[in-house]
Amino acid sequence: MFSKNQLGFLYMFISVCAFSVMDLIVKWSDSYPVGQVLFFRGFFGIIPLLFLIPKDRYLDFYKTKRLFLHFKRCLSGLISIVAIFIALRNLPLATVVSITFAAPIFITIFSIFFLKEKVGLYRWLAVIVGFIGIFIISEPGFKTLNIYYIYPIIFCLGLAYVAIAIRQLSSTEPAWLIGFYFSFLIMIVSFFTLSHGWILPNLEDLILLSMIGILGGIANLWLTLSYQYSEVSLVTPLKYFALVFAIIFGYIFWDEIPTMKTLSGALLVIVSSIIIFRREIHHEKEISISRNE
Repeated sequence: MFSKNQLGFLYMFISVCAFSVMDLIVKWSDSYPVGQVLFFRGFFGIIPLLFLIPKDRYLDFYKTKRLFLHFKRCLSGLISIVAIFIALRNLPLATVVSITFAAPIFITIFSIFFLKEKVGLYRWLAVIVGFIGIFIISEPGFKTLNIYYIYPIIFCLGLAYVAIAIRQLSSTEPAWLIGFYFSFLIMIVSFFTLSHGWILPNLEDLILLSMIGILGGIANLWLTLSYQYSEVSLVTPLKYFALVFAIIFGYIFWDEIPTMKTLSGALLVIVSSIIIFRREIHHEKEISISRNE
């Protein structure tokens, strides 16, 4: 039998694996319009959530008194998911994953304005270190005006507000309802892109596209279970295995070899986010930031 901490480690690890495979499929799907891939993420992302709805809520599970906050959370999540889809299609996998580790930096900044939190010297230093890491990773893009380096940063900005909104929603709303509204919204929005020329997938592609939604939905559930079984401080560092998977997948499928600038910048971003996370623990505010995309 596994202990609670061991179960937490296991759920976090398979969550990271699921997100990594989802990123791989999203990058592979560049022959399909982004809006069409968005549909598969939304529609099939709802399926795992349906199994979490309590039996006494089947008829009114969608009811909420905080609809506007749900809308803001969904809108910011929509912006972030479109940005990460575009980034994954146009940049090396390891580069995108490295920059997305910067999300805690933007969450720290947003928490000042939206949650009125006080940020001390250590976290401000961590923010500066993180931005230096982002600049090191993105410098080739800035030099050659590669606009696609902006999209992982947009993803981080969107995810930062998502984290803030989920903190506020979690006081009254169950996790499955927060996830349902997000998946439902991106599915509805995807229909407005039909005029961009959706492509009828063959059976193999249909299965892979469906896996984007299923993996995304299940990965978030595994992430939640990980935090339920183990302390956040113990399992969160496992998230950085995503960079290892990104390097391996990028090399195997696209012959991508990360540069020393990417790796050194990623190290700074990871150190920055760990410092921020440890300071959150020090102030007894354990945070769990699911990707929600």
